[in-house]
Amino acid sequence: RKSRSAGTSRLGLQTMAGGAQVPVNSGEIVRFSAPIWLWTGGNGGNWHFVTAEGAAAEAIAAHALLRRLEEGRARGFGSVRVEARIGVSHWSTSVFPQRDGGWILPVKRAIRQAEDLAEGDLAEIELRLL
Repeated sequence: RKSRSAGTSRLGLQTMAGGAQVPVNSGEIVRFSAPIWLWTGGNGGNWHFVTAEGAAAEAIAAHALLRRLEEGRARGFGSVRVEARIGVSHWSTSVFPQRDGGWILPVKRAIRQAEDLAEGDLAEIELRLL
């Protein structure tokens, strides 16, 4: 059985300041296509990402703003928690805002291998915003 955080009801509602109840993890779905790109860090490590842009980025930004207003603060690095899916593979992670208005999603090696994806390949992504 999953435990609930303080202030969250059995019905999945969170009590906000003033007594208002709002749904927790409403689960808005955002879908987009994007190529996988590689970033190499200063320590030689490689990470693969996709970038959500346009309408997908706007939906994520609106969700982030709503969460910030509800919680009174932004998450670390301005991130938004998501459940991501590419093909039949899914995982829990976060998306991170970029200066240009896009949001980047890290794509783990296990997901890339399971879906036979490499740098430059176009991925069909589905995000459930949490």
